[in-house]
Amino acid sequence: MSQRLSAPQLASILAVLAAFLWATYYFFVLGVTPEVPPSALVVYPFLIGGLAYLALALWQGHGRDLVALTLDPVAYARIGLMASMQILVLAGTYVLGAVDTSLLTLVGDTVLTPLMLMAFLSEGRHRARSLLFLFGIALSTGGASLTIAGGGGAQPVQGLGWAVAILVPVVVAAYFILAARESRRRPTSAVVAHATLGAAAVVFLLSPGIPGGFSGLVVSHPVDVGLLVVLGLTSFFIAPYLYFRAIQTAGMVLPAVLMAAIPVFTLMLSAALFATIPAPLGLLGIPVAVFGAVLALRGEHPPWSPSYATGGSDPPGSPDVSRTR
Repeated sequence: MSQRLSAPQLASILAVLAAFLWATYYFFVLGVTPEVPPSALVVYPFLIGGLAYLALALWQGHGRDLVALTLDPVAYARIGLMASMQILVLAGTYVLGAVDTSLLTLVGDTVLTPLMLMAFLSEGRHRARSLLFLFGIALSTGGASLTIAGGGGAQPVQGLGWAVAILVPVVVAAYFILAARESRRRPTSAVVAHATLGAAAVVFLLSPGIPGGFSGLVVSHPVDVGLLVVLGLTSFFIAPYLYFRAIQTAGMVLPAVLMAAIPVFTLMLSAALFATIPAPLGLLGIPVAVFGAVLALRGEHPPWSPSYATGGSDPPGSPDVSRTR
């Protein structure tokens, strides 16, 4: 007789799937350039993902929460962080390359997010006393870094690259922490829909200052349009949906650590799409990252109990989450 997945196991599956979809972002970007300018690559995925999240929020009956978020000043901080995060990641993809940018997001996810949670928000502080957990984070981050170095990344940072390298990890961690904590008070679909559509409006207004400008928003080739739609649905709707479901299932620390899979998937996709053979150092990094993540998974990862669900039911469409350990 089959056993139901434990909460950490289910959260791990959701987070790893999200990591894979986010790893494809860089290759969607490289696949549509230079035909599609950066302004379109920033605006349209936000718009498509935001509309998908809006449809989900309305279907789940969270229209009132969307209206309430328009009156919340912190909601606009999330919008600013989300818009900044995506502009920085896109700039990093061009300036530093896909692999190096995945390292920066890795630092934000697996290192800064848990540390900021423990230092400022008192979440998961008991894990800081676990040498096994800390060793797992170190191994996971180190293994992913080996994967990147073996994949030809870790290039010298120059000029604009320094600003991108410093800001990406901080902005990534800050956005996901603010969004996840708000999801304790309001349904995640409403929180992310508001942030994503707001970010789409912000980057649209900023598009004259982004390479391509307003004129770059005119995309007519069917293949490019299709790639933008798929990019918006995968990286801006499905991936964050899976990630936040993982957070609700096992807290913020576990999914953040598993984002170490992003550079591993990036290297694998590079090999599959561009027929590049990873160096032995890159191949070594994969089992190291996986083993570190396994160590970090050990121990308690309590699920969240959102206040909007205290009545005993999850929002419509939410997957069944086992609470067994």
